[in-house]
Amino acid sequence: MSVDNPPRSSLTISGKPMSGPLQDVRSVSRQMVGHFVANVAPCGTLPGDAISGDVTTITRICLEFAVGMLDGRDISTKLQRLQDAASAWAREGVPIDTIHHSIAEGFKMGLDLVVSAASGKDFDDLLSGVRMVMEMLDTITAQISLAYVRELRGVISEHHTAVHTLTSALLGGHSTSTMARECGITVAEQYAVLALSIPPHREEANPALDAKVVARRKLRRVQAELAKRCTETALSLLSVDGGTVLIPIDTLDRAGLTTLVEQLSQAAQVGITAAVVEAPTTGIPDAADQAHELLDMVGRLEVTAGLYRFDELALEYQLTRPGPGREFLGSLLDPLDQYPELLETLQRHIANNLNRQRTARVLHVHTNTVDYRLKRIGQLTGFDPTQPSGLWYLRSALVARTYRNPTTSV
Repeated sequence: MSVDNPPRSSLTISGKPMSGPLQDVRSVSRQMVGHFVANVAPCGTLPGDAISGDVTTITRICLEFAVGMLDGRDISTKLQRLQDAASAWAREGVPIDTIHHSIAEGFKMGLDLVVSAASGKDFDDLLSGVRMVMEMLDTITAQISLAYVRELRGVISEHHTAVHTLTSALLGGHSTSTMARECGITVAEQYAVLALSIPPHREEANPALDAKVVARRKLRRVQAELAKRCTETALSLLSVDGGTVLIPIDTLDRAGLTTLVEQLSQAAQVGITAAVVEAPTTGIPDAADQAHELLDMVGRLEVTAGLYRFDELALEYQLTRPGPGREFLGSLLDPLDQYPELLETLQRHIANNLNRQRTARVLHVHTNTVDYRLKRIGQLTGFDPTQPSGLWYLRSALVARTYRNPTTSV
C-alpha cells in the first residue's frame, strides 16, 4: 500500500457495498458511452473509432478507479493508467473538453446508480459517499489535466522544432521533401514571403516591468494570431523584433494578406510593418532577401505601419541599388543640410501622403508653416514639392540619401 493512498474502509449503503451498482464495469461503461454520444455534444461529433476506443477507455478506467476508492482499495495503479491514457489522448488530439465532459457525465450517472436504492436512513452513508465522489472527481480531473498538458507541451515543442527546421531549410534553399514528410508538413508550390518588423511595445519601456517578459508576451500573441488565421499552413521564424513568415499563395489573397498584417498588429498591440514578395518554393531564399531589403527601405522612409508590396515600391527599390544614379539623387538634398527643419518637414509630408494638416499636427506647427517650408524647399533644391515632377525627384532623393549616408535616418 502506498504512502499517498492509506487504507480506507469500504463505504456501504444499508449494509451493502456502495460500489455494488458499479461492479459490472463493462456493462455500466457501455451504458455511459451510449449516454455520452446521445447527450454530450462534443462526443456526438467524434468519429466512431474514437467513441469505441478513447471514450470507452476513459469511462472504464474511471469506473474501475471509482469502485476501487469506494471499496477502500489501493488505486495508485489506476492513477498511472489514467495518466498514460491522458497522455495518449493529448498526442492523438482528443479535445480536453470532451474528456472532462465525459467524466462529469459519468459521475452523474454513477452517482444516480449508487443512490438509487438508498433510503432516508442512509443519509450519513450517502453524505460520506458524496464526499468520496467529490474527492474522486478532484483526483481524476487533476491527474488527467496534469498528464494531458505535460504531453501537449511536448507535442507543441516537437511541432515548433519541426516548423523551425523546415522553415530554415526553405529559406536556405535546401531540399526539403524528405524533411517535410518527416515533419508531417505539406510544402506548397508557391509562397507569399513576408518580412515583418515588430516595434517595441510601449510597456517595454516601463521601468517597473521586465522588458524581456513584455516582449516575449508580444511575440506569443503574434504567433497565436498567426496560427489562428492561417492554421498550420504558415511557416515562420520570428523574434520579438520581427522575422520571416511563409504563407502558401492559395491561403490568402491580396486583400487577405493586408488584413492579416492588421490582425497581427492588433494582437501585438503595436503597428507591424511588413513587406511581401511572392515566389515559387525554389525562389524563397531570394524572395526573402528582397522582402527584407524592401522592408528596410520602407523603415528608412518612416511610412505608416502596414503591408507593402514590391510592385508598389519597385521604383523606390531600384533607387537603392548602388550606382551613379543613386549618388546623384542622394546629393539633391544637400542644400537642406543647413536647415534640418526643412528636411524633417519634407520627410513627414511625404510619409503622410502629402496631407498638410496631418504633417502640421505631427510637427506641432500651423499649416501655413508647412506651406512656407515646402516653398522654401523648392527654392533651395530647385524641385517644387507641390508639383508631381518635383515631388518625384524629392521622394527619390530621400530614398537614395539614406543609402548614400547610412547614418541618416529618414
